Amino acid sequence: MMTTVQLPLWLFVLIVLFAAVTFASHFLFPSVRWFFRRRLERAVARLNTRLTRPIEPFKLARRHDMIQRLIYDPEVTQAIVDHAEANDVPENVAFEKARRYAREIVPSFSAFAYFSFGARVSRWLATALYDVRTGLNNDQQIQSVTPDATVIFVMNHRSNMDYVLVTYLAARSSALSYAVGEWARVWPLSHLIKSMGAYFIRRRSRGQLYRKVLSRYVQMATEAGVTQAIFPEGGLSVNGRLMPLKMGLLSYVVDGFDAGKRDVVFVPVAINYDRVLEDRVLIAADQRGDRRFGARITVVMAEILRLFWQWITRRYRKFGIASVVFGPPVSLSALGQDHDLRALARTLRDSIQEVMPVLFVPLLSRVFLNAEGPMTPAEVEAAARSALPAARGTRPAVVDESFAAGVTRALGDMQRRGMITQSDTGWHRVDAEKALFRFYANSIDGLYDGPTAPQNAATAKS
Repeated sequence: MMTTVQLPLWLFVLIVLFAAVTFASHFLFPSVRWFFRRRLERAVARLNTRLTRPIEPFKLARRHDMIQRLIYDPEVTQAIVDHAEANDVPENVAFEKARRYAREIVPSFSAFAYFSFGARVSRWLATALYDVRTGLNNDQQIQSVTPDATVIFVMNHRSNMDYVLVTYLAARSSALSYAVGEWARVWPLSHLIKSMGAYFIRRRSRGQLYRKVLSRYVQMATEAGVTQAIFPEGGLSVNGRLMPLKMGLLSYVVDGFDAGKRDVVFVPVAINYDRVLEDRVLIAADQRGDRRFGARITVVMAEILRLFWQWITRRYRKFGIASVVFGPPVSLSALGQDHDLRALARTLRDSIQEVMPVLFVPLLSRVFLNAEGPMTPAEVEAAARSALPAARGTRPAVVDESFAAGVTRALGDMQRRGMITQSDTGWHRVDAEKALFRFYANSIDGLYDGPTAPQNAATAKS
């Protein structure tokens, strides 16, 4: 026992390293994790006192535990058995496939990443690019919802800025869990988005196993009271119109609803912009008849550098107004147990359209599409006033002086984009940009009985 044993130095160092790793993994790391988790729990408890809708424990659960709970769910287990039989594969193969789906879908929410990074960056980016306007009743619409109900924001999808804009505006109320498409499944963006609580969906997947894993995750989150945000149009609107709502995620929520438990309340959200950053990309996709939104990284970087240079030289101008308006909440329990999914989708779509913000660039785009010739500034303002929807939509909350200023600002923005030109006879529409006019006018077309605005002496000048 007392015999001296000689070891090479490299072997001694290796043994010490193994011992250190073993000590750390069995004693040190659990203690450190426990320490930081306790601090995090206290921080979340303090944060919940400031939020209108506190963060639910489901959202704070460990991702590994959530994945295990999902793949061992009885309905998912049955779907695994059915998939194995239908495709003639062993059940363990089907099980691993379900696990991959679960790992792909389940987020790894971090309250620190969401509120210390995501919400702050969203606020900075949204206010740097736009003058952000909200509906006068937005706060009241949220406060009117029963505190223990699950809130699901149902939004139209105009731009990828929608995520940034709504995250910024909803940060005082709760942490939103977004459903995002395949575009975000790139490193390192995917890790950041998952830490913000978003979950990925494959919009084109038709596999029953995948759909069951996704539906059960959505239903579990809904049952646990997680505040969610979905874009049921199925993607960005390529023509500017509010498209019919698809049934996918809505059907998962409705199918899993139990009137005897927690209520589910949908909040319609209408979003509109004076300028959509991707407008020309979307128009090109619409004209081709596809949904390929490829943009070269060199073009994106060149645009970022151009904006940065404008900011340095103090020539930077914001892209106009971005507006978000909440419509009246729709309670599932109030609709009764025999609610119709398609009727619900139509109700939500109509509610979004009903409160759609009427901004100056979409309004003037409609005016210029109707114009038969050049218009003086006074005629443009008169035509814009006449073209305001009679009773629908959310009008600009302006007085006479600010309305005139809004028209002037929008004319300047449209001129810089090459949509209109000015001469001695007034403002002229650039016909080569007619698709751009139509894209913006489409965003408010649903507020009128017909596709064109009412004509008057100011708009029809030959």
